[in-house]
Amino acid sequence: MRLKLVPRETRWDFFAWSKITFGASMLAMVASVALFLVIGLNYGIDFRGGTTIRTESAQPVDVGAYRQAIQPLNLGDITITEVFDPTFADDQNVAMIGIQAQEGDEAVSPDVIHAVEAALQVLDPSLTFQSVESVGPTVSGELIQTAVIAVVLAIAAVLFYIWLRFEWQFSVGAVAALVHDVILTIGIFCVLQIQFDLPIIAALLTIVGYSLNDTVVVFDRVRENLIKYRKTPLKEVLNLSINETLSRTVMTSGTTLIALISLLVLGGDVIRGFVFAMTWGVIVGTYSSVFVASNILLALGTKRDWTKPDANQGNQFANTGS
Repeated sequence: MRLKLVPRETRWDFFAWSKITFGASMLAMVASVALFLVIGLNYGIDFRGGTTIRTESAQPVDVGAYRQAIQPLNLGDITITEVFDPTFADDQNVAMIGIQAQEGDEAVSPDVIHAVEAALQVLDPSLTFQSVESVGPTVSGELIQTAVIAVVLAIAAVLFYIWLRFEWQFSVGAVAALVHDVILTIGIFCVLQIQFDLPIIAALLTIVGYSLNDTVVVFDRVRENLIKYRKTPLKEVLNLSINETLSRTVMTSGTTLIALISLLVLGGDVIRGFVFAMTWGVIVGTYSSVFVASNILLALGTKRDWTKPDANQGNQFANTGS
């Protein structure tokens, strides 16, 4: 008996509520930008510069007591967060202490780190220090610049690739979907204040690739159906193409989410931010392939007769990836 998450043939109208779905996407993007400007991201040490100390103790973490023990050292802005994880034992209490680099210093000095550790051990002699990570503000500034360039270049490469493979209308729809996914991911990180560090940039780039793959599958079927049904309205061709690829989309996204949710629950706090970004990205990437990219293609229109002499213009590399 074969498992079927989606019937073999579906005839769902994905454009029946197109104004609502597209409007909701635009509203979510605007809200995400506003949240970024007002609240901002919870940058990790990778982007802020400073030192992160990971502690572990058999005693419950008391954030207020930790802060009071460190306060006499006058280290400025210090963040202390308790780490929760279902894989931890009952006597495994973990905290992350973030210390920003002092003005004019490239990093927190070893003497300061030793002073923090000594102050905390007076409070709790059973406290152990699992790791200490330091990044200077100069390096963190370069990392921010490099991360932004990486995301922009990835999206630009996608624009060029889709333009060559299909036509410019397809590339605009695909890139709009990618920008939608990246902005909404940044927005959810602003809302939840999950630490934003280099692994999250890697997740964003992976989301771009995943969303692109899903969009190309739909667009490839659209191109085939444009040749097959030359007189059928574009809206109907798009609906038909999305329905024909729906089973593949659900199976791919569903199996990916099973693995990601398992990692989210059992993978531990070290990779939780990365896995959460990937999980969110798969969801919004699947949504945007159907409700953003296709809506924009419908609005822009495209060539209908692919048998004319110029049919290969902008498609000379159409067979390079399939």
